[in-house]
Amino acid sequence: MQNDPLLMGRTPAMGCGPAQRAVLWTLALLCTGMQAQAQAQPAPGAHDLPPITISAKANRDPVEKSYRKMLQGMDLFEQKRALSPNGSLRFKLLPRKRETDMSAVRIDVIGSTVDFAVPVSPDHTFTLARNPQAFNEDAQVVPNRKKQTLTWRADIRTPGLPPGTRRLGDLRLECRVGMEAGLVSTSGSIISRVAGALFNTPAYCDRKVPLYLFFSDRPLFSVTLTAGTRREALAVDQLYAAASDDPNLQNDLPQCDCEVLVDRTYFLPLGDMSWPDDTLIEFDYMDGESIQSANAAITIGTSTQAEVLAALGPSTVVKFDSGFEVWVYRGRLPGTGSNPEIKPAELVILFTPSGIVKKTRIKPRY
Repeated sequence: MQNDPLLMGRTPAMGCGPAQRAVLWTLALLCTGMQAQAQAQPAPGAHDLPPITISAKANRDPVEKSYRKMLQGMDLFEQKRALSPNGSLRFKLLPRKRETDMSAVRIDVIGSTVDFAVPVSPDHTFTLARNPQAFNEDAQVVPNRKKQTLTWRADIRTPGLPPGTRRLGDLRLECRVGMEAGLVSTSGSIISRVAGALFNTPAYCDRKVPLYLFFSDRPLFSVTLTAGTRREALAVDQLYAAASDDPNLQNDLPQCDCEVLVDRTYFLPLGDMSWPDDTLIEFDYMDGESIQSANAAITIGTSTQAEVLAALGPSTVVKFDSGFEVWVYRGRLPGTGSNPEIKPAELVILFTPSGIVKKTRIKPRY
């Protein structure tokens, strides 16, 4: 799989195809011209330009986005609602560095005269109010975090889906809105910025497998597309930012907005229209099958208490005068995260007085 110069936030890699090499030569020539032009410019300080953001609220070296561009992304969402008839659009902030503090993230829209705060939900999503003055002033959407400590995505969700699933049409539209809104973070190099200008359009999402990085809610083990009776799991090189196909990934990560979220990333066949928009994307999380796997490790009529203890560890034990015992293991279902309103799944094991497994049950059932 080729490394994508835009969406993995990297400089295009050598050894790519003819079309990409042509782009590289174009970028090299363009950058040479920029460098020559820069050498011909007056010394620093001779004609200083004003900063983009002028409010005292703006953080030094902020990771800001164009308010106008983000509203254009919102407009595109409305224009392409057929992809997600019942979906709703929010924008989402994600950490880009291990030390990024995601608590108490604040966002302000800042123009030359306009300045207002944007409420951010506990899940780090938000919406933007339409403000004509901010639009006309080409205001910036500014978090109180420094550049390259956050990344941005569109977040489009259809309500009522099963836990641990997404809808392909929603994700197709997420890609388009994210590209239109200019959300994907790139590194600060001239080449990365020019590459972004060349590739950062919604049409990119029409490729059969565009290397647009999606982020799941939790670390992934596998991703499966399901449409009717058709099921297909993504290849491993479509997970983990294509780490299995990129021996230099560790060196590239500082320029990738997936740096600390590699285990949550996946690519999708967005332009493969043999998969309808109602295709379900099913996630098998690294930590999401503990209860089911535990149950599979038990053999009714054979497994002993000692074997279950060795395999699963300590449990909550309820003993009865009859000699029977109930052991209880608790864990979370895929897609529920740490939501306190959703009770953990339960694996209940009944042992006979002789210490052999007699029955098991899972609540809720998978």
